[in-house]
Amino acid sequence: MLILGIDPGFAQTGWGVVESNGQRNRPVSFGVIKTQPAMADNDRIHFIAKSVGEIALAQKIAVCGMEDIFFTKNVSSAINVAKVIGAIVHQLAQNSIEVHLFSPMTIKSAVTGYGGADKKQVQEMVRLLLGFQTIPKPDHSADALAAAICYSVYNATQVRMNIT
Repeated sequence: MLILGIDPGFAQTGWGVVESNGQRNRPVSFGVIKTQPAMADNDRIHFIAKSVGEIALAQKIAVCGMEDIFFTKNVSSAINVAKVIGAIVHQLAQNSIEVHLFSPMTIKSAVTGYGGADKKQVQEMVRLLLGFQTIPKPDHSADALAAAICYSVYNATQVRMNIT
């Protein structure tokens, strides 16, 4: 199964594709979708969602794991990220691709075994779990790969528990 992982952002949205057979995960590709500050907000959101849709179709994605919004002190940036998440969910739904949203703590727990892990610990585990020599760059792509791994762990647990 090909899993698309998404680390949503307004300026940069990380994406990563992982092939999972339930036991092992293999990296397929990853990258970042960048928008320019000079673009209108609606154009940025549309560009990100359209780009994710194109990646999903090109890679023949089965399912998507995406980091859900978390609120910080900067509410205006959180609102823009929430808009990006909604646009991506809509775009993927149009292509019949199911999206599972995971909290940052859930992703950290799935990848490292500890929900309070810091960013570097998560990225190092992504490197180890996917067999990279170095941590995937840019950081947003490593975070997206972590979201894909999180879905793989979630799915494997669902299968073991006979919930699917």
